[in-house]
Amino acid sequence: MQRIRDAQTILGTLEDGELAKELSFQITDSLRQLKEQCGNRPKVKAKGKVTLTINLEVQDGSVTIDCEVAAKVPKPPRASTFLWVLEDGSLSTEHPKQMDMFGGPKPVASSAINA
Repeated sequence: MQRIRDAQTILGTLEDGELAKELSFQITDSLRQLKEQCGNRPKVKAKGKVTLTINLEVQDGSVTIDCEVAAKVPKPPRASTFLWVLEDGSLSTEHPKQMDMFGGPKPVASSAINA
């Protein structure tokens, strides 16, 4: 009678080895996605989770094992855009109450002092 007692052998046996392949794929794919989200930016973190659930049902001295592999990786962060909302509801990249420095010279009001 062969006895199986270590987790590595049990996992390799489940689903004719397909469970171990799926678990390996989910781990490496999650790591790839998390690394991609971090890019080459130092100190940026991305967290994920791979969960293996093993359901056991024992009856009459035998066991039925059903497994689930689930991966959770956060959505990649997206950049935000800051714009100004104008009176008519349109958007502008310029503050509506500041004058345009690059729009050219503005007319000078006539002065009461004559030179």
